[in-house]
Amino acid sequence: MLKYYIKTTEALKRLRDNEDGVVSFEYVIVAACIVAAVAAAFGAGGTGPIVDALSSAISSVASKVSSAVS
Repeated sequence: MLKYYIKTTEALKRLRDNEDGVVSFEYVIVAACIVAAVAAAFGAGGTGPIVDALSSAISSVASKVSSAVS
């Protein structure tokens, strides 16, 4: 059991000292916040200015992409 504890603490120390790991963890947090915002806006019959803004932006991007592909 002590062997696993030592391995775990050493792995956590390496992760703490690794700047790349911190940056990628921050990206995960930002992505989770974006997913939560979109889910809150569109989930369960969302209405309001956020839904309207996101819907119009997505429609605009989709139409520009489809016209560029054609």
